[in-house]
Amino acid sequence: MERIFEAVASKVAGWAGRPPAFIIALTIIIVWGVTGPIFRYSDTWQLIINTGTTIVTFLMVFLIQNAQNRDASAIQAKLDELIRAIEGPRNEFVGIEHLTQDELERIKATLESECDAGTHESVERLLRRL
Repeated sequence: MERIFEAVASKVAGWAGRPPAFIIALTIIIVWGVTGPIFRYSDTWQLIINTGTTIVTFLMVFLIQNAQNRDASAIQAKLDELIRAIEGPRNEFVGIEHLTQDELERIKATLESECDAGTHESVERLLRRL
């Protein structure tokens, strides 16, 4: 069941971000708008678009979240492998994504202070070019 959901979620999320999906959605909105005078802008006419968009939005939230979760997990696994495989990085950083936001902020602040963040010449040169 999980594999089927992930396959469907991946395909739908991938398709939803493409131009044909936008064109179809835009066409539906245009057709709905054009039919307004025909139905005298009735409550039923308004309810159709409201219900349709609510259902699509509700379902898309779950599909997109699933795709983002899988992407984030894959990226994290790749980063963990790089940390593990390359000599120099600290292996203690593998798995820190499970820490709380406060703990991550403390680690970030410590790393920035160790690197003297904000005093890098290359960053300053880049900012001057912008």
